[in-house]
Amino acid sequence: MNKKYELLVDDTITFFGWKLFRIKALISFGSVEAGELGGYVAKEGNLSHEGDAWVSGDAWVSGDARVSDNARVYDNAEVSDNAEVFGDARVKSLKDYIVFKNNWSSGRYFTYTKSNKMWKAGCFYGTGQELINEAYKDNENSGKHYEAYVNFVKILEELENE
Repeated sequence: MNKKYELLVDDTITFFGWKLFRIKALISFGSVEAGELGGYVAKEGNLSHEGDAWVSGDAWVSGDARVSDNARVYDNAEVSDNAEVFGDARVKSLKDYIVFKNNWSSGRYFTYTKSNKMWKAGCFYGTGQELINEAYKDNENSGKHYEAYVNFVKILEELENE
């Protein structure tokens, strides 16, 4: 696999104990030019070398968070823990995504991204209704829980639009 960026070991910041490395594009892709400086990541696993995904500005990605596909994290956005930003999602601030934890069965995290209104849970990626449908196929308990979270996000978005 060809790498599209490198970690700059002499350009770092520390945030809540995480050492974050500025990234630099090695090749041109999407709207990114070779040599362009990006934002900060804790490790290469935070940003895919495939697709047009990019972290820019003073944005940073840490923990086990991952940015992939054509997603963008920019400005002063902070993506951490187990968040997954992918597809054509855009994250500009903490208000652009929500991470939940499945505390009723697997304990895994799942993510809702506001810019494209998509959900990511394990290997699932799709709309809220698709998530609900898949969860009910698994079992009724999971279906009810995921349905509650999808409805919760709908209520939050309605409140934001008032």
